Amino acid sequence: MKNLLTSLIALVAMAVFGAARSPAQSMDDLNLQIHGYATQGFVYSTNNNWDSTSSSDGSAGWTDAVVNLSVQPLPKLRIGVQARYFLLGTYGNTIILDWAEADYKVNERFGFRVGDVKTPVGLLNETQDIDPAHLWVLLPQSVYSIASRSSQLDDDGGVVYGAIPIGESGGKVAYRGYGGQRVINGQDGYFQPFRDEGMSLPNGITGRTFGGTLRWDAPIQGLEAGASVDSECSSGSLLAGTYMGTVSIRRAYIPYYFTRYERNKVMVAGEYSRIAVLSLVQFPGAPPAYTRTDDRNFYVMASYKLAEKLTAGAYYSSSINLQVPVSSARYQKDWTVAGRYDFSPNLYLKLEQHFIDGTLIGLAGIDNPNLQPNMRMTMLKMGVSF
Repeated sequence: MKNLLTSLIALVAMAVFGAARSPAQSMDDLNLQIHGYATQGFVYSTNNNWDSTSSSDGSAGWTDAVVNLSVQPLPKLRIGVQARYFLLGTYGNTIILDWAEADYKVNERFGFRVGDVKTPVGLLNETQDIDPAHLWVLLPQSVYSIASRSSQLDDDGGVVYGAIPIGESGGKVAYRGYGGQRVINGQDGYFQPFRDEGMSLPNGITGRTFGGTLRWDAPIQGLEAGASVDSECSSGSLLAGTYMGTVSIRRAYIPYYFTRYERNKVMVAGEYSRIAVLSLVQFPGAPPAYTRTDDRNFYVMASYKLAEKLTAGAYYSSSINLQVPVSSARYQKDWTVAGRYDFSPNLYLKLEQHFIDGTLIGLAGIDNPNLQPNMRMTMLKMGVSF
């Protein structure tokens, strides 16, 4: 698969530089597009440090920069890549490949993509890498964890897609189906419980993934609803001191149900997902250790455009793991209010206030020796896009 990704990047380079040398095809013919953004965040929290940052003292350790490039060498073929630099506390501080894909659209009813493709599940997964498109500093963490953004966004494989009209009074149904290989980096937030116990996953975990989405665009203007399913099995090496073992996700099944209404100045949306996972940890000479996770996650959100450059909104995000004993570590509830001001089409400022109860997400014991169940968190993010 890595050879495929390399080939995709090479195809983009050949298309761009080949056009520059070809009298028959200009750069305009290729429809070359280069876009991106850069953001700098500041976080202050009471009681706890958030997601490996020193936020209880105030932290500016949150930087994102994204560049994507695409070309269209044929009318129905588009090839693109996106690279990202990110730093979040002790996570990242590196450049990664977000996605790299070739997209061939036969017609409105059928198309396909291959490469390192975005995983088409949920309401916002395919757009969570586009910060300028969102009001929020943080998307609801119950479904779109920032510490798992890189592994949740994409997989190595292919997607088929299209839209089928169902009459003037029925709207249309858009479909996405995908399959391939998921790679979850060892620094992903999903593995924080292992790190809390002094263990690490030097090469992360890999395995197959498949699923799809049906999305109904209703005949009511601005209304959509849909459902997705994602299924995964993965494994990798687990290191505890000098002992090497394995961790495997025997079964991960994740359904999503979502809806959104957006018209004029108003947007209202909601989403529910359940993450049911059976995992196994095995060290030589030791009995197998099975762990079950049963996360029930949902959010509801709303926003209103107060003025041409000013938007405000709020959401409630909830997550509970029914397999964890009753305590503040079993759940997290997050009431959030947010505002965004666009100084220009390419420069914006976001401000967000979180009222968090529970310690299930983003609050690792390794960063918080005196972990508290209640926290207030203020977030500020400046962004520039091009």
